[in-house]
This record gives sequence, C-alpha cells and structure tokens, in this order.
Amino acid sequence: MVEFSFSARLAFGESRCYFFRMSGSPPTGAGTLNLLDLTPASARAVLVDWVAERELPSYRAGQMHRRLWQAPVESWEQATELPTALRTELGARFPLPRLIPDTVQQSSDGTRKYLWRLEDGEAIESVLIPSGSRRTLCISSQAGCALRCSFCATGRMGFRRNLTPFEIAGQIREVVLADPEEKPSNIVFMGMGEPLLNWPAVDAALSILNHPEGFGIGARHITVSTVGILPGMAEFAKRPEQFRLAISLHAPTSEQRLSMMPVEKKYDLASVLKAAEAFRKRITFEYVMIEGFNDSDADASQLAKLARRAGALVNILPLHPGGAPELTPTPLSRIGTFSERLRNQGVEAVVRRSRGLDINAACGQLRVEVEKKRRERKNVSGERNGVSGEGKAPGDASTHTSSPAQRGIV
Repeated sequence: MVEFSFSARLAFGESRCYFFRMSGSPPTGAGTLNLLDLTPASARAVLVDWVAERELPSYRAGQMHRRLWQAPVESWEQATELPTALRTELGARFPLPRLIPDTVQQSSDGTRKYLWRLEDGEAIESVLIPSGSRRTLCISSQAGCALRCSFCATGRMGFRRNLTPFEIAGQIREVVLADPEEKPSNIVFMGMGEPLLNWPAVDAALSILNHPEGFGIGARHITVSTVGILPGMAEFAKRPEQFRLAISLHAPTSEQRLSMMPVEKKYDLASVLKAAEAFRKRITFEYVMIEGFNDSDADASQLAKLARRAGALVNILPLHPGGAPELTPTPLSRIGTFSERLRNQGVEAVVRRSRGLDINAACGQLRVEVEKKRRERKNVSGERNGVSGEGKAPGDASTHTSSPAQRGIV
C-alpha cells in the first residue's frame, strides 16, 4: 500500500485548507502489492528486486513490467511469455486490479462516456472524444468534488474521496485493454474532482501517463485543469516536463467568480494568475459561457486584458444543457460575437463544440442519472414488498448538498 503525505480538501467557511494523509488502493489481500499504484520507475525497481530474490533471469523483470502499461494485460494469466508457475506467483503477490465499466454510453457524434465502478462502490466518469486521428480522454481525479461550482454537476454529490494513482491511470488502461487501437493521444484532467486537491496521486499518475515505460503520452498532450489551488499549482510547476495547465476561469472579475465558484474566497483570481506565472508554457483559460452572467461585451474586454497579461489561450466552452438545467447556455450567435471581440483585442480564442448532446456527457451527469434510476427501482421494489422505500442507496447523490452543473470538456 502506498501512503502519501500531502493531500487537500477544501473546507469552505473555514479560514484554512485541511491537509490529510491518503493511502493507496484498497488492499487486495495480505502480502500483496498493487504495482499499478506505483510510478513506472518504482514498479520496475520492485520487480527487479523480486526477480533477483528468486534467482530468475533478469530479463523477466522487463517482461513483467511491460505488461503493466506498455502492453497491458487483464491478469497475469494473459502474459503467456511467462512460465505458468511464475504467472500464478505473480497473481498472488502482485494482483492487477480493474475498474469495472458500470455503464457505457455512445453518442452519435462518436463521444463515449464511461461510468466506472470502484472496489468500494464509488463511481467515477471518463469521456473519450475522438476527432480525426486525435483521441482525447477526459479523466477524473476524485470521486465527487468539494468545490461546489455553480455550473458543475459533480458538485451535486459533494466530495466522496480522492482517487489513487491506479484509479486515475486505470481509466486509460481500461480503454487500452478494451481496444489498443483506441489508446488516447491526449489526456485532460477535466473530469470529476479537482486534480490539485489530490496532488500526490495526480503527480504519480502523470508519471505513469508520460513515462516511456508507462503509456508514453507526450507531456504537451497532457493537460491538468484547476480552479486555482495555489499549493497544488506550486507543486505542479516544479515538474520539469512540459505538461499543460488550464485554469477554470469562467468569470473575468473576482466578484463574478465568487458568485459561481466558492473557491474564489480562499484563492482569489489575482493570486491564481500570479501563481500561473511559474509555468513555462502557455496556459489556457477555460471559460464556460452562461447567458446573462459572463457573456457581455464588458466581460469580453476584461477577459481579454487578463488573457493578454498571462499570454493565455481562451477555450470558450458552451454550457452543456444536461449539466445545469437551471442555467441558460449563451446562444451560439452571442458566443461567436464574444469570441470575435477577444480576437480583435489580440487574444487567441477557440470555441469548443459541444459533444455528446444525446448522452449524459456533462461531467457527473451520468453517475447522478444512473444512481437516481437505481434508487427509483429500489423504491418501487420496496413498495411492492411492503417496504417504505425511503432509505437511500449507497452513493445517493441526494445525501449531499452542492450546486449543480457541468464541469469539464464537452
């Protein structure tokens, strides 16, 4: 089991952030170790020592190691280049856990939404977005989220727990296991949760994604999105690789941002933009457009000032209608005018097309809908059997109070 000494969860209404220890994946049995929770370098070191202890040929460690991420297997039994007895021993000492696909939805535009069921019953989401030869996988870093942004469906369920490195990188591993030809070319940490509130696990997962002995995805093709968690940004900036940073801005002033993103009270906009100066590559501002809130000409001009100062690209995201039913998406014509105003003021702006409109593609929406339907079926079943049906199923989103809506890529 891996232990991390730094992790954070925001406690709103308090004067500080709380930091606590986070252990690795749930134990799979006495005397076992989850190699998928380790970085490629650490996993190789463990296997080299294990092979040496058994006086096996040294090349066996390399054969085992490549089956973790480079050419992954569902279980050691599939690694047929290894002797049967050795595969059995590996399975007992280093079992390979899986993420279970609870629900998979396929959109007519090719977008695919996954709801993964974890070992403890929690559920997380990923979205695979194909575009020509480019395959972007939007992944989760937490089960639920504590941030309560007013446009985020994940906020409805509140914070459940941090994911482990295996549970983060495992979202890519499962896609590759299902079809190696669909290996993602790009990764965005824009799914459930705030990545920089789970930095130790995200840090390890970044190594797994980028390392040549991991998935070998180029650092420039991996983007971490944050609302602006300053301690996490400082740690992220220390990494030498050219990973991309995206800041969930969504409002051009601190006052507007506070009305939709409670985190602004702890980490204000000016401090977040100051922290972003530590990043050597161009950053991106994410900007979900909401009618009557952040889509005026004045908003565009103020956003342009911030973007020019930071040298940032602006990603304009239409609000996914399935994620925030009480909010109104800005009309496409207005989005066009807004983006053109940014360009006229010297800012590169890209309008992202909404994807997966015919499925539950807004982040957090699929989990909420699946659990709602299961709860309704359970209640109906209970009534038929003379039970009130008022009890709540594990993971019931209604037991948490947070504002709704869409977070992440759409």
